[in-house]
Amino acid sequence: MVFNIIVVLLPILSLIYAALSGSLPALSSAVVEGAHSAVTLCLSICGLICFWQAVMEVMRQSGLADGLSRLLRPVLKKLFPTAASDRDTMNALTANVSANLLGLGNAATPAGINAAKGLQRLSGHTDASDELCLLVVMNTASIQLIPTTVASLRAALGAQSPFDILPAVWLCSACSVTAGLCAAKLFERLSKR
Repeated sequence: MVFNIIVVLLPILSLIYAALSGSLPALSSAVVEGAHSAVTLCLSICGLICFWQAVMEVMRQSGLADGLSRLLRPVLKKLFPTAASDRDTMNALTANVSANLLGLGNAATPAGINAAKGLQRLSGHTDASDELCLLVVMNTASIQLIPTTVASLRAALGAQSPFDILPAVWLCSACSVTAGLCAAKLFERLSKR
């Protein structure tokens, strides 16, 4: 509700300010330029996202994604012991984490939603379980081996080598996941007291 009000008020206030300050021509040209830039950026990112989705599909059909899921399964069973008993939920969890590792947030979202539904069903109550909170933390602060979305943005904006940020991305995402996991486990212990 508040967001809707903000979205409506911003253009209205901009129009009023431009009219009062005599800069309506500048506002109209800024609107046109902004729309042009947004469409150009969306089209270039769309092409790169389609490319990386195709790479993910090749990985899935070749079995590489399943291999990555098999590597992640033992770790995920320790982090999500309730989900270990349910095959569908565990498959959704591994698909979600695998897609996030590969930087494919768009592909990770449906699997993450299915995993969240499975964790909610397995918890047996309507409140968010500790494992569901952990899943949200892991999705928010996920480790990315290949940050495709950021690389796509960098390429669309003219970066010479869009993947030269890999070491920084790996370090930052490892730190954020570690901090998130520690915080989630700490709150889990505190809530049980």
